[in-house]
Amino acid sequence: MAKLIIRVPATSANLGSGIDSVGLALQLYYTVIVEEKTDEWKVNHALGKDIPTDENNLIVQAILKVNAEIHPHQLTVISDVPIAHGLGSSTTAVVAGIKIANKLGDLGLSIEDQINLGAKFEGHPENVAAALLGSLVVSSYDGDQTIATSIPIPDISALMYIRPDGVSEEKSRQKLPKQLDYDQAVQQSSRENVFIALAAQGKWDQAVSLIEADQLHEPYRKDLVPEIDTIRKTAHKLGIYGTYLSGAGPTVATLGDQASLTQLRIELEQQNLNGSLRLLRIDTEGATVRGE
Repeated sequence: MAKLIIRVPATSANLGSGIDSVGLALQLYYTVIVEEKTDEWKVNHALGKDIPTDENNLIVQAILKVNAEIHPHQLTVISDVPIAHGLGSSTTAVVAGIKIANKLGDLGLSIEDQINLGAKFEGHPENVAAALLGSLVVSSYDGDQTIATSIPIPDISALMYIRPDGVSEEKSRQKLPKQLDYDQAVQQSSRENVFIALAAQGKWDQAVSLIEADQLHEPYRKDLVPEIDTIRKTAHKLGIYGTYLSGAGPTVATLGDQASLTQLRIELEQQNLNGSLRLLRIDTEGATVRGE
């Protein structure tokens, strides 16, 4: 069998108040090369000693959840996606596993099937849907079925501020409240609805500022990345509106055109923030599978 190469984009989730619903694919990739058959699963990577190299690896776990009869192979992982930083690192592994199982098992799973499986594995759909479809994706998962659709967006980029210290999704979710004020929830929902409607109409300049001022998750996770206020204030001085906490943190994303974000990066680099800055374009292709 020729080698399979699976490439999965990183994702940024929870744009505005679209928690567990709205995701964005980025041109930052997690690549898995499926090599020869082996007696036991072997995963080669340079992601650190905490990431398993056997059947306990998340890629293999996803493969076996899709089809437990898939024969073991040697896998090699090459990843630019930082682990536990709000960029969908676990999702990239899950999606890669689903793609591998679909191909090796000749299962014929549709994209809808793959999104649904990923949502079941992760418990929420937004990262999986964005990684599989590319671009900006809106999704809903009721615990059984997922509905997802992508929205074409203009040629924008994302400036990602990435703190060196990661955080587990479980720890981050523990910070969220058990209940929300009804009026506040309605206001936040309506704001996100307008953002999606404007984005779908191609009115991005009007839409993007609506992802700021979230009250559903950002205030409760803000201590994970206190630099968000500085980033947003600096962006506003440059006329850039579109800064939000990416996923469960501790990464902050700012959306805009390449030139404006380049200037923002220069401004932020002068402030000696405790983290790195990466300027990324939006991935519009989603996860891919090819052989060689």
